[in-house]
Amino acid sequence: MPDKPSKIFRIRSYVPRGRRTDAQERAFAECWPRYGLRPDAGLIDYKDIFGRSAPCFLEIGFGSGQSLLALAKAHPEVDYIGVETHQPGIGAVFQGIQANGLTNLRLYYSDVIDVLEKCIPPGSLDGVQIFFPDPWPKRRHHQRRLIQPDFVKLVAARLKAGAVLHLATDWEDYARHMMRVLSLEPQLINLAGPGEFAMRSTQRPVITRFEARAIREGREIRDLRFAKCQDE
Repeated sequence: MPDKPSKIFRIRSYVPRGRRTDAQERAFAECWPRYGLRPDAGLIDYKDIFGRSAPCFLEIGFGSGQSLLALAKAHPEVDYIGVETHQPGIGAVFQGIQANGLTNLRLYYSDVIDVLEKCIPPGSLDGVQIFFPDPWPKRRHHQRRLIQPDFVKLVAARLKAGAVLHLATDWEDYARHMMRVLSLEPQLINLAGPGEFAMRSTQRPVITRFEARAIREGREIRDLRFAKCQDE
């Protein structure tokens, strides 16, 4: 039975926006039947959707998809699933799939809560990545932040033992918030040590346009890498 959704899950952490270009529209129409996934299709079988058995990572909120495409291209032996609500980003990734002939990438155009609850089998993911989620910096909007205790518990339940939840943000207050929330989740352990931020890992293979802007504006990038506790 899927995890019971809590009230906080229905508070949207994103604002739908953006229109696809004509080229993105064409890529979407051509790629969606093969590479698109629908939450109403229910629980997925990785071997069925990818045609093989391989490690599988989930990236939540991939934006324009620069990092996700780079990972999928560099690691053809690994399968990747992306979840996004930004239509131009999905169109851009479909363009990247076509340009690079990628077969190890699938996409959801959906609220990630629906995907986690309805589609991802418990204990099945080799890793989850959430890079630069909306920080909702104003205090009155903090409840909209994606990284909340119930959400982290749901994500952790979808990880295999030893799999890693990897976060990155350029917003210091959100980084501290993330550290508190993840540190309180009993299913997870901080790979960098209690209260410590992680070094940049190979799972963030490129400096995206968004990250480059943050660096230019003087904001420090902080990574968090927490592993799912091994089964006793």
